[in-house]
Amino acid sequence: MVVTKQSIIGDVLDYDRGTAEFFLAIGMHCLGCPASRGESIEAACNVHGTNADELVEKLNAYFASKN
Repeated sequence: MVVTKQSIIGDVLDYDRGTAEFFLAIGMHCLGCPASRGESIEAACNVHGTNADELVEKLNAYFASKN
């Protein structure tokens, strides 16, 4: 999987539950909320005041390390 800022959080979590730690680490503790699962990474980062590019980079590095 390749993650972008437009990737939907729920899709990333469904693909690999191990990604939850990356969202939780930056304060996104609402991962079980139906609304948050439908948000893009960019939208969620804007709400939480975090850097979407950094999160995307970490998620893609995580997926690359698994291959």
